[in-house]
Amino acid sequence: MRAVVCKAWGPPEGLVVEDVPEPVPGAGDVLIRVRACGVNFADALIVQGKYQEKPSLPFTPGLEVAGEVVSMGKDVGGLGTGQRVVALCATGGYAEAATAPALVTVRIPDAMPCETAAGFMVAYGTAHIGLEHRAQLRPGETLLVHGAGGGVGLAAVEVGKAMGAMVIAAAGSEDKRALARRHGADHVIDYRDGKFKDVVKALTDGRGADVVFDPVGGQVFAQSMRCIAWEGRLLVIGFAAGDIPQVPAGLVLVKNIAMIGVYWGAYRMHEPAIITESLRRLFAWYEEGTLRPVISETLPLERAAEAMQRLLRREARGKVVLTTED
Repeated sequence: MRAVVCKAWGPPEGLVVEDVPEPVPGAGDVLIRVRACGVNFADALIVQGKYQEKPSLPFTPGLEVAGEVVSMGKDVGGLGTGQRVVALCATGGYAEAATAPALVTVRIPDAMPCETAAGFMVAYGTAHIGLEHRAQLRPGETLLVHGAGGGVGLAAVEVGKAMGAMVIAAAGSEDKRALARRHGADHVIDYRDGKFKDVVKALTDGRGADVVFDPVGGQVFAQSMRCIAWEGRLLVIGFAAGDIPQVPAGLVLVKNIAMIGVYWGAYRMHEPAIITESLRRLFAWYEEGTLRPVISETLPLERAAEAMQRLLRREARGKVVLTTED
């Protein structure tokens, strides 16, 4: 089978596509004929050796896949061959076939294309578990979403609206802000002008945002600390800006705020049922028309490096997906 292979730590340009043996599912695993796989910022970090998890070389990157179940290992229940599913892999998704634990493999709605499903799991799962399970966002609260034109940020805009929040979407270009507005944002702001904290305060009558969803970090994080409400919750999603910020503990104290980490992929190891229950709720919202995922590009496996660079340069609108079809 064809697969993208990382042979040495470095920029995505070092990736190659080769014929490799098809994986064999172990106990508790399923083998999936991959139709599409989502491209995530974490994938680009993993191939550079900059992620918190570092697989042994050589390996195939790719965390989320969509396709059909081909076969199953021992002790797998609730799934059958031929079923269309989405699954979370540790690695291995950028290939024509991949294995994944059955505990984080979920049937997808009949009306959902595989390309959409492949870009759905990580972005919407991170948004939903972050906002509901971690931040406990309540109806009527104000949610500030950074990186709102990217995959996970745009998902957070939609999930926040579905949960009844007033959503302020922050993005760095006019087309990204327009996209966030079309997907439900009540207000859009430019976080690059250096004054977004004042805009957030003005939009909330001086109170600030109850929940901040931050996949960007850097100076965005620092300003968010100045426009978060009393007893607000700041979700640390990632550091797309490249800088890991330092927390001003004095503000944490005087504002009674909570800094909350959201490492969605870790639920695969610790509490996989939280992922699957979240996905079932999200798929129900999708079938109702509440969620409208944006897949901005579908590229073949051979263009995996290009797809990763789109994310590293923060050019993607919504999600970028790789497909295995010629």
